[in-house]
Amino acid sequence: MKKVLGFFKKEMMLTLSLAAAAVALAITPFSMERLLQIDWRTLGTLLMMLCVLEGFKKENIFRPLLRLAARLKRMTSLSLFLIFGVFFTSMFVTNDVSLIIFVPLTILLFRQGGKERYILPVLTLENIAAVRGSLLTPFGSPQNLFLFGQANISAGRFMLHMLPLCALSAVLLIAFVFVLYRKEPKEEISAQAQDAPWTKEGKARRIVYIALFLLIIAVIVTRTALWPWAVALVVGAILVMDRKLLAQVDYVLIVTFLCFFVFSSSVAAHPDISALLKRAVAGREYWWAIGLSQLISNVPATIVLYPFSQNFAGLIYGADTAGLCSLIGSLASVINYRIYVRAYPGNGGKFIKTFTLISWAFFLLVVVPGLLLSRWPFV
Repeated sequence: MKKVLGFFKKEMMLTLSLAAAAVALAITPFSMERLLQIDWRTLGTLLMMLCVLEGFKKENIFRPLLRLAARLKRMTSLSLFLIFGVFFTSMFVTNDVSLIIFVPLTILLFRQGGKERYILPVLTLENIAAVRGSLLTPFGSPQNLFLFGQANISAGRFMLHMLPLCALSAVLLIAFVFVLYRKEPKEEISAQAQDAPWTKEGKARRIVYIALFLLIIAVIVTRTALWPWAVALVVGAILVMDRKLLAQVDYVLIVTFLCFFVFSSSVAAHPDISALLKRAVAGREYWWAIGLSQLISNVPATIVLYPFSQNFAGLIYGADTAGLCSLIGSLASVINYRIYVRAYPGNGGKFIKTFTLISWAFFLLVVVPGLLLSRWPFV
């Protein structure tokens, strides 16, 4: 019993989603109609993505990037490389995975080089890079994946709408780095990355994982009705290559999604609650997405608010901006925090202080442009 309670205490987002689903079912009893309203395509796509990205991590597919980072000798160039490594990889492998790749490397290199005083600000900028880089593509974050699945627009149109905020964020990240090193812009560092070498035995698996990843991208972009077959192919391929990998997949995230889908569909089915939320949310989607995300994170907030939203742009810009306000605003931020406190136990307060200061400075610079862009309809 203690282990079960400890698990639910650790996975607070799952606990919250289960509670929300239970409350919603008490209000509106579950039915076959509710079952069919669940976005199974998003859940299936998320399962595929999580499976393949576990393979990426296990086979160390990003090894060339990590080795390149260790060759950079100036703090400005190394920090820019790490931050924009997160920025660009998050567009393709999701924001949380990009942090899992680069945050431990940042801590390792800065420790070896005696630059630990820069770890917290650089990790915070990497967090911002993950949140702002991932907003560009339909598959950069779980909320983008969900909303793109609901929108009747092409991937190109989606990216065109997200490009201004993404480009602005890139410019601001560069500015923040130079402000960080303004006193010693040519400060040097000497460190070596320690990564697992590629093996000949793993070559076939690396090729297959990359091929499966490209398949997932094609499924998302084309919105093919054959997605269940793609799920079966991905899971089947991993069963053949490395079935133990399936045990490492983040099923908690999938179950959390499922519970919030149940909550959203059940609440939307209740006429009085639905009418009330539509009146409250309509025209204020941007602020509702930012605000609600601080309570339940941006992914579940997006799922909950979507049925009551009339401004798609306001909802997605708000959800993709919410991660700058607090740790709770984005699951990626929580992952970043977890990695840091494992390396520096007892320093969680320092992380939150630095994170809040830098992230809020960034938030104040992008919140108004995001609001203005929310008036640009996705058509």
